[in-house]
Amino acid sequence: MSSDRSIGGWYFGWNIVAGAAIATLLTVGLRMCIGPFFLPIAADMALSRSLLAAIVAIGMLCYGIGMPLAGHLVGTRGTRFVLLLGTGMVIVAIAWTALARDAINLLLAFGVLLSFGLSFTSPVAFTPVLSRWFKRQRGMAMFFLSTGSMSGIAILMPVFAYAIDAVGWRYTLLGFAAVFAVLMFAIIWFVIRDDAPAHADMLPTPAVPASGPAAPAAGLSWRESLRTGPFWKVALGLFTCGYSMNLLGTHGVPMLVDHGFDPMTSSFGLGLIGLVAIFSTLVLGRLADRLPRKNILAAIYLIRGLGFFALLIVGTHFELYAAAAIGGVAWAGSIALSSVILADTYGVRSVGILYGWTYLGHQVGAMISSWLGGWAYEAYGTHWISFGSAGVLLLVAAATSLRLPANGFSLASTVAPQLARRAST
Repeated sequence: MSSDRSIGGWYFGWNIVAGAAIATLLTVGLRMCIGPFFLPIAADMALSRSLLAAIVAIGMLCYGIGMPLAGHLVGTRGTRFVLLLGTGMVIVAIAWTALARDAINLLLAFGVLLSFGLSFTSPVAFTPVLSRWFKRQRGMAMFFLSTGSMSGIAILMPVFAYAIDAVGWRYTLLGFAAVFAVLMFAIIWFVIRDDAPAHADMLPTPAVPASGPAAPAAGLSWRESLRTGPFWKVALGLFTCGYSMNLLGTHGVPMLVDHGFDPMTSSFGLGLIGLVAIFSTLVLGRLADRLPRKNILAAIYLIRGLGFFALLIVGTHFELYAAAAIGGVAWAGSIALSSVILADTYGVRSVGILYGWTYLGHQVGAMISSWLGGWAYEAYGTHWISFGSAGVLLLVAAATSLRLPANGFSLASTVAPQLARRAST
């Protein structure tokens, strides 16, 4: 296909953003909305919470392991190949999950195969192509991509809860697979284009991109980039992001049910977080190309951490919805900002594999919290251990983010001297 700069005055890159956001709604939405499935699966298959939580945790780890592999394959085989492979894996995995009758098959289908399939159709597969199509508005494009994640929580959480109540969790998954197949194949064939225009979205007389050049760091290999400070600060933040968001996605509904809310109210409450985050993401996306990104990232982690403590103490419907609405203002954007910072710092060529490695850390955090949420409740009868630790880690991530340089230019300028000092010693 042609990679025309625009069609009728419309920049085609925004079509790719829209397609990627829809795919993210489905993939991240399914991964983040395990909560409505958790208790029905446990009851149907006679599994303890800790055993099912362990299966989910292994799935989170597999999801993370697939990220660097997806990033590597995108660079060598192209975006369309990776998305087709991942879509096929998701369809097969869901069919297998619907037929599963024991923990082993559930682990292999829902825990392993589905997780690898979702990792191949996740934002890591779209980040390199969007980084090529957008330079001047890269921050906004990545934030718009993240609206897919929040839309997934806002839409799929209550939809799954309703569908499970109506037809059961197995048919709910099969219905999702049918919708997923139709939309993903349409996106893959009609929207995705790896070849971007020479100047991407730059103005006719482009100056320096808003985020600043990343020339010094762009020449680093991805292995050299792993030895630099900005990479590990971003990775620490994403570890905390995965720890907190997947804890909420897996155990948020059971936690609220244990605190006296019914399943539908719990699902709508958590879905409200995603709904509010959709609109706040659009605002943050515009700010990301104008304000220091480290400050926005720190604010997101700070408010999210306070939100976790708030969810633990809510006792009425009003308090639940208020905490969800306030938390949703800063719920999105950490992944988008992290990917933009990586692209600014290390260049577009390395962003896929580096993003994949940082997302592996994201999923290690997800694995730990998914297991801890089930085990800690069964062992101590409280959710304060898992949800309280998430709140503390988010506050630490906020402080760490403030230590990142202010923009892409200063980030890049710090990397080369750091490596030179390492080489000399």
